[in-house]
Order: sequence, then structure tokens, then C-alpha cells
Amino acid sequence: MVLFRSQIRSIPRLRYFSTKSIIRSSYQTDVKRKTLLDIQRLYETKTPISVVTAYDFITGKYAESADVDINLVGDSLAMVALGYEDTTEISFDEFLYHTKAVLRGNKSSFMVADIPFGSTEISVEQAVSSAIKLVKYGKVQGVKIEGGSDIVPTVKKLSSIGIPVMAHVGLTPQRHNALGGFKVQGNNTERALEIYRDCLDLQEAGAFSLLLECIPNKLSEYITKNISIPTIGIGAGPGCSGQVLVMSDLLGMGDPKDSMKPKFVKQYNDFFSSAIHSLHAYKRDLQHGKFPLADDHGFKIKKEVFHDFKMQAEAMKKAN
Repeated sequence: MVLFRSQIRSIPRLRYFSTKSIIRSSYQTDVKRKTLLDIQRLYETKTPISVVTAYDFITGKYAESADVDINLVGDSLAMVALGYEDTTEISFDEFLYHTKAVLRGNKSSFMVADIPFGSTEISVEQAVSSAIKLVKYGKVQGVKIEGGSDIVPTVKKLSSIGIPVMAHVGLTPQRHNALGGFKVQGNNTERALEIYRDCLDLQEAGAFSLLLECIPNKLSEYITKNISIPTIGIGAGPGCSGQVLVMSDLLGMGDPKDSMKPKFVKQYNDFFSSAIHSLHAYKRDLQHGKFPLADDHGFKIKKEVFHDFKMQAEAMKKAN
């Protein structure tokens, strides 16, 4: 029997449960987190989508405070935060640890995490298990996977169980050895067509967006115009739906002597030089008695309290 809404309202209800809302402690915040619908709305209105990486609580807080649309916990943290040679060295447990930290710092951006190397390659089942752990324990809203048509079965499965996937094509750092290093991709007809086919296949598989890395501007623009999901570029020119940068590159956090800034990076600050300057100033003040200052940085005790303490302390010394 089908009941109309008016009929349903008239049925008396018995409550056997609390009417108070159930609020998870991790969700107790006045800040509304962006959802996939918000990202889709930006795409539909042709508003550029801002994406930046983060790798701990404070960088997550930076992204939140700047109202970044998508905060990506990127496996680039292996190199910029942990000092590994490349992204393939980080373990899943290390990566999950950092993912949790970022989520504690950022309560507003749409959160996506890489699935680190070695956590998807064996089977679709392995990839699904890894993604579920990142969603369940890391509390991310989506995952990013590197690859082309070869990851279509994984994207299909994850999409079918409700885990949004950002597919990463073009230069895929986890596979840089097979690509001959960190080089521009798609600059010949065969490779450009392969990347385009990958994009079409991944869209069909259910990816919610595509990250295009280090491909020619015209190719990324063509792809963006001929698919119906957002493209996020890094070294892919201005024709994408949005852009992503590694936060340490964007803010100039690393020692410029240790690495060369990629061509596609625009550095907006010089955190490294500022930090070194501040640390030198701290050491200098310490050596010259300018820090800490008794009145500015210290705490006082009443004369009579200190006198009483001193008398008893001296008595203790004599007793020993």
C-alpha cells in the first residue's frame, strides 16, 4: 500500500531513542566542509578551482585559513617533509599518519589523499582496501590515483562504492622511472593521443576529476574542452579547470641550494630565508641577553612566598 505524505503525518509515532543529535567529536566544528557538490558548482560556473598540498597539521591549517577549495595530501610529502629521494619510498602507514594530521588542521576544504606507491598495484582489491583505510581512518573525502587506462577497473570499483577518485595522468611521479624521469609528457602525437584516451576512459569509469601534470598547454586545453569533469593542472598551462601546487614550492619552504624550482611553479613567499633570518635573530638575542627578558617573558612570585621557599630550601640543603 502506498501512503501519501499527509497520511504518514497522521500516524502516531512511538520514540524509543534520544531526540538529541549524534555528533562525532571529530565533526564538532562551526566550519562547513566543502563537498563534491561545491567542487562541481565551481566547475559549472567556470570558477577556477584552487588546490594545494599539505602534509601536517600546520600546513592543513594554512590551507583552511586561505579557504582553498581542495586540500590534497600528496605523496610529495615523502620528499618535502620526510626527506626521501622520491615519492615511491613512503610507506602506507607513514602516509596515513600524515593524512590524519592534515585533517586535524583543515576543517573546511574538500579533502583528497594520494594512495601511495605499493598500495594499489597488486590488485583492485588492494587498491580498494587502501582507499577505504584512507577514508575510514584518515577521514578524507576522495582519493587520487596515478595511471591511465590501466587503473580504469580500480576507478570503477571505487566509484561504485562511493569513494570519489581524482585520476592523475600525464607525468605520474610514482612511475617516473618508466617514463625516463621527470619529463614533459604528450609532446608527440602518439603520447598525446594516449593521454587523451586515458582521460576519456577515466571519465567513463567515474573519476570526478583529472589531474594533468606536465603536458603541453594546448593538449590540456583540448582535453578540458572535450570532457565533462574538472581538470586540475600542474605544469599544464592556464586552460585547466583549476590548478594545484605543492605548498612547500608555493611558499618557498625548501633550501634553494638543495633543489631546482620547477618551471611551472610560481613562488609566492620565501619561507626558508625568513625562517633562517628569524632563527639567527633568536640565537643572537639569546647570546646578547636580549631574550628572555624578566618582565616581558617571565612570571613573578610574591616576595613572601619566595622568602618562605628560600628558607625551607636552605634548611633542606643543611639537612642533606
